[in-house]
Amino acid sequence: MDDNQKKNIDFYDQKYQFLDSEVNGILKRLNKLDVFLADATATDTSWVGLYHDDFQNKIVGKKVLELGCGDCANAAIMAALGAEVYANDISSKSGEIIAKVNELYKFTHPIVFIEGDFLTADFKEKDFDFVVGKAFLHHLTHDIERKFFNKICELLAPTGESRFFEPAVNSRILDEIRWHIPVPGRPSKFSKEAFKIWKANDPHPERDNSSKHFKRLGAKYFQDVQIISLGTLERFHRLLPASYNQRSFRKKAFVWERKLPSSLNRIFARSQVIIYKNAKH
Repeated sequence: MDDNQKKNIDFYDQKYQFLDSEVNGILKRLNKLDVFLADATATDTSWVGLYHDDFQNKIVGKKVLELGCGDCANAAIMAALGAEVYANDISSKSGEIIAKVNELYKFTHPIVFIEGDFLTADFKEKDFDFVVGKAFLHHLTHDIERKFFNKICELLAPTGESRFFEPAVNSRILDEIRWHIPVPGRPSKFSKEAFKIWKANDPHPERDNSSKHFKRLGAKYFQDVQIISLGTLERFHRLLPASYNQRSFRKKAFVWERKLPSSLNRIFARSQVIIYKNAKH
């Protein structure tokens, strides 16, 4: 186990230690599934991204593998929609969440948890229709990422799809500005000592998260590569006053930004959806 893996395990074991809170949050979403999805896939960047192009209907009755299932909310949503879900994470806490959700909610196919490093985990199932990840790839070094995709291609069905929602860093200037703006849980670069301490404990490695990188990566393993930029306008919701209806703004922003030139969206987007199809076996 390398230092980055150890950081990730420690970080997420700590993050998901409050089992009852995580489970209750998931059950609230499942009990109002249609309402939750209608709102989340119109206003929340990661849900807008991963569920792009009618994903929620495409996975019904399909076998789906989620990498880095984390708080397990997405795994539970997919299972409730009718997918046969297999969820992998290095944190045992994710497995505890899934076990409890399986106990309390009657899925057509209970979620199967696969604990451990994806590269060494024992996968008895293959021919997955979808391999997905929600803010997952940017946790990997480039070397590990290439090894992951070698294995992903082995596990995908011939007509399978690999789909990831990830941060987009296509402008060094904008990225540097971002680091200087404090957000909950992360100090500003202006606070040098606090930022240094935060950075030392951050589980994310230094790596390229540009659309160009993911396009090159995909072209090595897949025939079809699609990168969709998100958040060019939505990112400005953080500048709005607390009294403003930010969710209403975000919903409109995702619609408005579709009308912008793709080159402009690529530069200013804060996130991206990466869709790979037709693996080069």
